[in-house]
Amino acid sequence: MPLVNVMVNGRAYTIACDDGEEGHLKTLAEEVDSKVQELLGSVGQVGDQRLILMAALLLADELHAANAQLEAAKEELAAERGAHDEASGRVEESESLAADVLENAVKRIEDIAAKLKVA
Repeated sequence: MPLVNVMVNGRAYTIACDDGEEGHLKTLAEEVDSKVQELLGSVGQVGDQRLILMAALLLADELHAANAQLEAAKEELAAERGAHDEASGRVEESESLAADVLENAVKRIEDIAAKLKVA
């Protein structure tokens, strides 16, 4: 299990991760550090633990908002699929009706042609 050194608020932390996840872990640590730096600008130095907690809460809030957007998009997609399915059903119904009308017209034309042959 590899160990990765990351920096958050100017402090080095060594964190273990799965093989191949080193780059991803560093990217995540950079996001946390970015949030910590934002907080430093607004609330000042209030201690590493509090800054990291506040950064985690901000990131959790962003995740919550993203999940809410995802759920809304899923609901919209489901509604669109339902409308599409309904429209497809109407198209199939219309095609079936058109085929019946055409079939009846063909039958009438054949009947007329048969009568003309006899006459």
